[in-house]
Amino acid sequence: MTHNDTTVEEPPNIHPLPSFWQALICFTGILLLIASGLFVFQISLHALIFLALIWAGLHTHSLGYSFTAIRSMMDEGIVRALPAIYIFLLIGMVIASFMQSGTIASLLYFGLDWLSPSLFLATGFVLCSLMSVATGTSWGTVGTIGVVLIGIGNAMGIPLPLVAGMIVSGATFGDKLSPISDTTNLAAISAGTNLYRHIGSMLYTTLPTFIIVLAIFLVWGLQYGDYHLPQAHLAEIRSALAHSYRMNGAITLLPLLVMLGMSMKRYSAETSMTCSILLAMLIAVAYQGRDTVNVINALWLNTPGHTGIANIDELLGRGGLYSMAWTLLLSIMALALGGILYRARFLQVLLMRLIAPINRASALIAATIASGLAGNLVMGETYISIILTCQLFRQPYREKQLDLAVLSRSTEEGSTLTAGLIPWTTAGVFYAATLGVPTLDYAAYALLNVLNPLVSIIMAMLGIGLLRARHPVES
Repeated sequence: MTHNDTTVEEPPNIHPLPSFWQALICFTGILLLIASGLFVFQISLHALIFLALIWAGLHTHSLGYSFTAIRSMMDEGIVRALPAIYIFLLIGMVIASFMQSGTIASLLYFGLDWLSPSLFLATGFVLCSLMSVATGTSWGTVGTIGVVLIGIGNAMGIPLPLVAGMIVSGATFGDKLSPISDTTNLAAISAGTNLYRHIGSMLYTTLPTFIIVLAIFLVWGLQYGDYHLPQAHLAEIRSALAHSYRMNGAITLLPLLVMLGMSMKRYSAETSMTCSILLAMLIAVAYQGRDTVNVINALWLNTPGHTGIANIDELLGRGGLYSMAWTLLLSIMALALGGILYRARFLQVLLMRLIAPINRASALIAATIASGLAGNLVMGETYISIILTCQLFRQPYREKQLDLAVLSRSTEEGSTLTAGLIPWTTAGVFYAATLGVPTLDYAAYALLNVLNPLVSIIMAMLGIGLLRARHPVES
């Protein structure tokens, strides 16, 4: 079969429906392949998805589908996500331009000045939240300001599991809500909803949880009011940042404010991101005195900062199109896999047996969250858990007239939020290694991660935040 073959795809309904057992074997085989490949053999996740594509393709071929039909299923899975893929490409450039303009450096520089002993936990939580919203990465937040805060907490004598839990809570807040977060965009892509609709849906459950967690950290922090901050260490960081960047917040924070303002005005994500990139580049050249060619090249691959503090330099070197390649390629391959599982009706068969008995919307949301958690437990990888959960539950949400943004929200609450609480996930391993606190020690103090899924389920049971579909259910 050549690449230019124009054979017409067979309509899916002329082929037999897979049996429940074949669908279960196909789906379970994919889970086992990914889990064993990651944890037993340490195989690349992209290579595992390629093998999973072959596995699903063979099962689909056994139902009578031709190669052309299977390829069309893969194409459809990818094509539906093209608008969000464009946003993926912009994310890397936003991050790089913010680093060049001093936007992220300014957040860190001014944020450290807010710290006080009695407000250390609450302020640290807010700082990590702001940093993760601005950078779109929990890992980058934990690896930079998180490392600073864990050092300060240690010097003050505050229990490190408590400090680490506070850091992870704040870092995950932005990773879940930021318009430039890969998991935020991936959940919107996989569920088939608009990015800002997805973020708006998450605010229903995340903001109340944020307020609850902030209040708890405020109360806990009062007992440390007599402790002392390591002022010398904070002064060293601020001095290094001030030596590398000009720090007029009214200028350096403009790109972030423009992006957030345009988002609130409901401009498209592509438009608001592009405007913030151009403004950040202008500030980097005209205000920070950066070389124009280097600033433009940073949009492809950013280079580390030059503050002399290793973890800060690493943060300031994040971003660029190249930095998104790993996630983008994984997403494209996983979307192709989802296209096969959906169009060949493997997922529908499983749903009829496993999920169809669920009648209440609150139970469906709870099942979605549980599925995301189970995906993390089994596969240890948030990206795949997000994609498979959305593929599995999309049709039941449509049937119950629930907006797909509720699906994307519930998926993030089961996948993104719980990843850092499990010792063998990539997030759990990274947080523990970076902060020097075992995952199970800080997990109980990562209050946002623990409480947000519970708040979501309770609100669903009360009928709050159950957004209804704007359009009729597709046949």
